[in-house]
Amino acid sequence: MTRILYSLCGRDDKRPFSPHCWKVSLALAHKGLDYIEKPVPFTQIPTLENGFSKTVPILRDGNLLIRDSFDIALYLEETYPDGPTLFGGEGGKALSRFVESVSNTLIHPALVKVAIKDIHDLLGETDQIYFRHSREARLGRNLEDVHADRDAEISTIASRFEAIRQTLKHQPFIGGEGPLFADYILFGALQWVRVTTRLTLLPADDPVSDWFERCLDLYGGKGRAVA
Repeated sequence: MTRILYSLCGRDDKRPFSPHCWKVSLALAHKGLDYIEKPVPFTQIPTLENGFSKTVPILRDGNLLIRDSFDIALYLEETYPDGPTLFGGEGGKALSRFVESVSNTLIHPALVKVAIKDIHDLLGETDQIYFRHSREARLGRNLEDVHADRDAEISTIASRFEAIRQTLKHQPFIGGEGPLFADYILFGALQWVRVTTRLTLLPADDPVSDWFERCLDLYGGKGRAVA
């Protein structure tokens, strides 16, 4: 049975960059499941699997299609219980929901403003038109104005990770002694910026940086496969 993960790319299909797709990539590796990744540009997503979803990730597992990174993780946990757990029980699911909320409300909004112009520049011409129109409508500003304020946004990044930083003083991963899906949620956000920009957002001696390096090394350095 062939599993297919549809993810997101720009002109170069060897550089998938979606934070949500990276969550699923590590979740599949965590479970020890083989799959084929098929990165596609933004404007091709609506054509996938007869219009199954407007967004990626999409996972095809045999005859089943699942959308949304969290729903995919829940599916993997239930369908493949013999593999290492992604949550460690109901408490781990609640932890992951909390980390996702922190990421979506506190961290992602800043990272969008940091990386948005770089993401645009990675895209093909058709996707650039779509991306500029949709993101400028969402932000209420043109991409160049957002980019011009990037340094100010970067100066806030370290403080946004303070709760995670305090947690990592007591354990190597958000999930405890080993990674759980909660780790992959936050990893996806930082990997998104790592793949799309040349920026270093946190000091090398920051506990969050140490954690991120550990995550990059997981599963044979899967996260490092994209420079």
